[in-house]
Parts: sequence; C-alpha cells; structure tokens
Amino acid sequence: MLFSTKDTGPVSDAVNRHWVDTRLPGWARPYARLARWERPIGWWLLLWPCWWSAALAAIAAGAPWPNPWHLLLFLVGAVAMRGAGCTYNDLVDEDIDAKVERTRSRPIPAGQVTRGQAKIFLVLQALVGFLVLIQFNAFAITVGLASLVFVAVYPFMKRITNWPQLFLGLAFSWGALMGWAAQFGTLGWAPVLLYLGGICWTIGYDTIYAHQDKEDDALVGVRSTARLFGERTKPALIGLYLAATVLFALAATLADAGPAAFAGLAIGAGHLLWQVVALKIDDPDQCLKLFRSNTAYGWIVFAGLVLDAMIGNL
Repeated sequence: MLFSTKDTGPVSDAVNRHWVDTRLPGWARPYARLARWERPIGWWLLLWPCWWSAALAAIAAGAPWPNPWHLLLFLVGAVAMRGAGCTYNDLVDEDIDAKVERTRSRPIPAGQVTRGQAKIFLVLQALVGFLVLIQFNAFAITVGLASLVFVAVYPFMKRITNWPQLFLGLAFSWGALMGWAAQFGTLGWAPVLLYLGGICWTIGYDTIYAHQDKEDDALVGVRSTARLFGERTKPALIGLYLAATVLFALAATLADAGPAAFAGLAIGAGHLLWQVVALKIDDPDQCLKLFRSNTAYGWIVFAGLVLDAMIGNL
C-alpha cells in the first residue's frame, strides 16, 4: 500500500526542522523527502531555464512580459518533475546511497518506504507533470517528451563517465527549449544557444555540489566532475561560467534583446565570479551554500529579461 511507511527521522542532508518534519503527518514525510520538497533549490534550478526561455520568447515576440499561464505551468511542472526525478534517482541509486554518509538516511535505503511504494509515488508525480505538459501546443509536447531520454539515463552516468554533470545539464536545461516552443510552436538558434549555456551553467553549479561527496564517491566508485577537476576546479568553473554567459548573451542578441537583458547577464556574471572566488572545495557546508546561491543567479537573469520585455513595450 502507498501509505504503509515508517518515519525513522529526517534525512541527514535535508534542512533541519523544515515544514516537512514539523507539519506533515508521519506517513507523508518519507514521500516528501523522496521528492525533496524541503529543498526547493532543485526545482528552482529546473525552473529557471523554462522561465528564461519564456522571457526570451516574450522579447522576440514583442510581448510586454512572459505568458503568465506558461510561467505557472512551468512552476507546477518543475516541482512535479523534480520530485519524480529525485524519486527515480533514489530507486536507481539505492545501493550507492546506502554507502554514502550524506545519503544513507534517505527514505529508500533507510527503509522508510519500500521500492514498490516509491514506484507508485514516482508514477503519480510523473502524471502531474504529464497533465501540465499537455496544456501546451503539440510541438512543445513533443519537445517535452523528448527530454525523458536524458532524464532516464542520467542516474546511470555516474557509474560510467567522469561527466555525469553533463547529462544532468542535458536534462535540467531542457526548459530552455520549452519556453520558446510554447510561445512559437517551433525552435530557433536563440533557445538552442540558451540551452547550451544552461548546460555549461549546470555543470558548473553541480560540480560545486559534488565536492561535498568526493571522498565517499571515491570509496564507492562514483564518478563526477568534482573528482575529475580536483584542484583545477576553479579554472574549470571560470571556463564553464564564461561559456554560459557568452552563450546566454548570444541567445539574447538573436532574440533582439535590449540593454536591460544584457545588464542582467552582466550582474549575473558577477555573481558567478563571486562563487568561484569564494569556493573552498574542501568545505562541504560552503559548497552547499554556493550551490544554493544559484537561485539568486536565476532571479537576476530572469529579472533582466522581463525588464527588457517591459521596456521594449513602453
């Protein structure tokens, strides 16, 4: 049965005393932890490329702002599909999570839910995501379904390549195509460049995140760009973040964006530079703080694009 669970306490890498642990009934907490509801950074990072793309499409279409209905759909879809993705990832990684200190208390290895219960929960979340997807035009629906290829293969990549963060980027940045497809029913170079920039950005921030687990990862044979770059992480991040900024700027240029959009990208670049300068790869707490700061980066870029659309209609 779906609700036959035991709550054995919070997950060690979750936010302490979050509403999941203080307000939800005991039977619901393991499912909330599976979906990472207490950690909104994940769905924000999935959402930003969608919202950026919608804002960029508004500029290209001469609209005063992104389609509010599309923004709402992307928000609901990001929360649902991020939760589904985390649940799927935990099912695939049960053996690895049980061996890593930070993840061994997650619901499946800790026995809070069975694999069967997790699979039912996965299907329910995916159903919500599907209901969101079918609100868009046929072309956008097709584009959205195509993303499932990268979603499906990502959890396995850490076992076979030093670049699992690349595959995370391929999946998490897909929204850069969706906002444009939802607006125009087609794609172009602007959303493609936005997508490529999003991949570089994702590799960068997830490399920072992966430095938290590099010692345990080495013991259990998990690969990552954090382990690959090692002491060369800062130069690698500079290259990745610079590439992301250039690609975003090219996308904005092709969408005929104005000064406000480029000002947002410039301020955002300053934020990314701060991440690189502040980074201490052997300080897990600081790595997590810098990783979470990418929510602020998302807001900066989005605000610049929205402001530019509004100015263009004055």
